[in-house]
Amino acid sequence: MNELRIDLRGHAMETLNDFWDAVAGPCGLPEWFGRNLDAWSDTIETRGISEVIDSHDTLVIHVDRQGLFDGSRREAQVLADTFDGQTNQLCIHPGA
Repeated sequence: MNELRIDLRGHAMETLNDFWDAVAGPCGLPEWFGRNLDAWSDTIETRGISEVIDSHDTLVIHVDRQGLFDGSRREAQVLADTFDGQTNQLCIHPGA
């Protein structure tokens, strides 16, 4: 299995825009990427938007449980729900 693993632990992310900034390069998101949850869902589920993601069987993103992902932010939960847990995984680790 060909896995794209993106480790964002140690990155300060307070907003979804911070998340988009952090994944844009490693995921090969095009300039025209919509930077919203619908566009992200299309990118990781439907594919056809990022050649980098499309060239891997699975996508695994690691983040710290802080800031955006501290457990209290609704937008982080909605983002987490776009990951299916198999082909696309968001791993939230205890903060340092």
